[in-house]
Amino acid sequence: MPASITTRTATTMTMTAELATFGVLVNATAGGPTGKQLFELPYVLGETLLLLASSFTFGMGVLSMNANQRGKVVGWLAATFVLGAAFIGMEIYEFAHLISDGAGPSTSAFLSGYFTLVGTHGLHVTTGLLWIVVMMHQISRFGLTPVTRRRIACLSLFWHFLDLVWICVFSLVYLREFLGAKHLDRM
Repeated sequence: MPASITTRTATTMTMTAELATFGVLVNATAGGPTGKQLFELPYVLGETLLLLASSFTFGMGVLSMNANQRGKVVGWLAATFVLGAAFIGMEIYEFAHLISDGAGPSTSAFLSGYFTLVGTHGLHVTTGLLWIVVMMHQISRFGLTPVTRRRIACLSLFWHFLDLVWICVFSLVYLREFLGAKHLDRM
């Protein structure tokens, strides 16, 4: 079996298991604070918009690659990096703020699941940021070769998958708290 299929399957299964685990733990606050008491929806919406914008800039990079515009590819990847790094910065700030308020992972099963799920997503975004830097270097040094094109295509799938996963996380973790579980359970 090709490694890419195994990796893709493993990643999908891991993220699905994390979402399912969080789904089970979401109401297990053990008297601790709920998400509605902890999260600021406008702040998290800002994070979400940054990540979605980074998907657009990555798409523009792929279009530039298809048009053989090496400089524009690197520029769009740089823009994607900045947006992704801003997203990670906001996540780190949110984690630090929660922990300083006494709402760390050991407070309740809900927060343990939250920190695990959102932290794992953040780790994957950070991996994507490192991959973007590597690709910017490779394209600058070697140009748009068949190898760098294939790597950009793989990175594009990875980056867009991160956005898709974030939409699920955003809906399950944040929106669920503000819209009410009953409303989302009917969807």
